[in-house]
Amino acid sequence: MIPPRLAPLLEQFDFAAERLVGRIAGPSTDSGDGAETKTVPMTDEEYLWEPVPDCWSVRRREDGPGARATLLAGAGSWGRDAAAYPHPWPPPFTTLAWRLSHLSEMLTLRAEHTAGARMRTRDDHPVPGDAASAIAAFTEGAAAWRRALTDAGEAALDTVGHCTYPHGSDAEEPFLDVVWWVNQEVLHHGAEIALLRDLYRSRQT
Repeated sequence: MIPPRLAPLLEQFDFAAERLVGRIAGPSTDSGDGAETKTVPMTDEEYLWEPVPDCWSVRRREDGPGARATLLAGAGSWGRDAAAYPHPWPPPFTTLAWRLSHLSEMLTLRAEHTAGARMRTRDDHPVPGDAASAIAAFTEGAAAWRRALTDAGEAALDTVGHCTYPHGSDAEEPFLDVVWWVNQEVLHHGAEIALLRDLYRSRQT
């Protein structure tokens, strides 16, 4: 049984994740008023599109990090532009690929640090270099996080450190606060990704 305090946050997460998958994978997405809007799957060119100079993105490891980045985070032949704290100011513009990779990593690792072995870091998480793999990674990450939520009982919601995700303050916060924050990440990065798709489509026409 889903704890009553968790139910509205879980419903919000499900809706946000479903809308984002529809927006990047097609064939349609909920426009927000219950009507279905036709969408087409994201292409590799769109996934890696850099709309302004010196974007942070995902890159082949052999090419090294982009402007103002000092490393490529993640595992595999691709990595995501990153830098040690304090981050560059003003913040670099991040591509659709960067934002989607960030979301997938966050969901997958938070799930692992809630209901898994609690050992992996972003250095263990593969960074997709193509659109189809990135969509699959987000879908899998969202499903893993949802399973972690539905396994959490009422007592877990108030437990500090129920999630020990190492790239945030999760270990110092009640789990319900972590759940709320994850929703905000999916909502605001999902909106950014949708806008980047709109801009890319307008550029093409």
